[in-house]
Amino acid sequence: MARTKLVCTLGPASATPKMVQGLVRAGASVFRLNFSHGRAEDHERMVAIVREVERELGVPLAVLVDLPGPKVRLGDVSPDPCAIKPGQRFDLRPEGRPDAHGTSTTYPQLAEDLTVGDRILLADGAVELTVTAIDGGVVQTRCVAGGTVRSGQGVNVPAEQLSLPAVTNRDREGLTRALDLEVDFVAQSFVRDPEDVRQLRAAMGDRSVPIVAKIETRPAVQNVGAILGEADALMIARGDLGVELPMEEIPLIQKRLVRAARAAGRPAIVATQMLESMIHASRPTRAEATDVANAVLDGVDAVMLSGETAVGDYPFEAAAAASTIAAHVEAAGERFRAPQVETRHGSEGAAVAHAAASIPMEDLGVVAITCYTETGRTARLLSAERPSVPVYAFIPPQDVRRTTCLLWGVQALPATEPQDTDGMIALMDEGLQAHGLARIGDSVVMAAASPAGRTTTNMVKIHQVGMPVR
Repeated sequence: MARTKLVCTLGPASATPKMVQGLVRAGASVFRLNFSHGRAEDHERMVAIVREVERELGVPLAVLVDLPGPKVRLGDVSPDPCAIKPGQRFDLRPEGRPDAHGTSTTYPQLAEDLTVGDRILLADGAVELTVTAIDGGVVQTRCVAGGTVRSGQGVNVPAEQLSLPAVTNRDREGLTRALDLEVDFVAQSFVRDPEDVRQLRAAMGDRSVPIVAKIETRPAVQNVGAILGEADALMIARGDLGVELPMEEIPLIQKRLVRAARAAGRPAIVATQMLESMIHASRPTRAEATDVANAVLDGVDAVMLSGETAVGDYPFEAAAAASTIAAHVEAAGERFRAPQVETRHGSEGAAVAHAAASIPMEDLGVVAITCYTETGRTARLLSAERPSVPVYAFIPPQDVRRTTCLLWGVQALPATEPQDTDGMIALMDEGLQAHGLARIGDSVVMAAASPAGRTTTNMVKIHQVGMPVR
């Protein structure tokens, strides 16, 4: 299996136990639910399916909920779909019935945030409008680039101009539902600065789960360093990012954001249109295969499929293609890989993880790094170092095991709490053999906290599997 993780979006094409099992076998370890679409009962059913498959297959699987965020959407359009032609006037109103000359939006105060000359994009850039006048609460526009829009599609204006709160009422409702469903990650849409992340975390109360900050606005790109100080992971959401910023800038922005996440020791996900053609084709284009490969070479922790697995005709084939490309590039593309970004070692645990990953594995015949962790922190630190051998993390809490599904190169295994350091070493030794991950006599690097139960990783040991603990 690829060491780069795969996130698959669930939807009508994939929300069955059989299909989720197939996606797991194809390489998926994280399943995304988009709370911008679907009903609450659909989301509950999807989480139940993932948990059922997790029990049946005996592997940790994570659920990531994507909150809607402060996104402006069209109301109903008439006709639906509605063709807007170049030169045509199209009004965006605070309310009212749709017609051929305009419709309402989900943000009645839109006119207060815009000025004449502003650029507006509809439906992820399918239509471009220019503001010609503000008449009370009505935004009058002229179509610059024509196209077709449908009810409920997005209205993109520069994010820094919007007065919408970072955490909307709809986000709060979705967050409550997500926490009740005991999901493993929450993705925050349209993050602009670190304060946005702090607001979402505060809204969680005492039921905190890791936050994935979606980078899809110009302010977020500019503030990414500070955002990484608050968020637990980063998603480079190229859909809205590509609408807000010039398309020619996106490839280099992606590389810069991945590098920033790597330096901060935070997982990074690249998303949107990875294998877009596979919504209706059984094989990806060469350009799409190259896109996935380049993300892997950049060092992302995970790639994400959206419509490909949610509504596509070939969800299993899309997941298998992404995993196959990633695995091949990892095996054969070492000389093309981006240099390891220097990660921050500002703590004892980070320094120990760096030392463990820096051991000359090939020279010493080391086949794996193992760690025992109850919080997942040691696994995160080891993953950030991108070691040349697999990382097997022995973790007692099931919810913590699920969070490692987003960590590059980490496979989480169940464990019981050891009584002492010797018991911890024996636990990892026996677990490797029981799962067929190492044989007697193999060398492994062990990283953990000693004595057992200490919160900071401070031990590195080269251990021969099956040999007595000394």
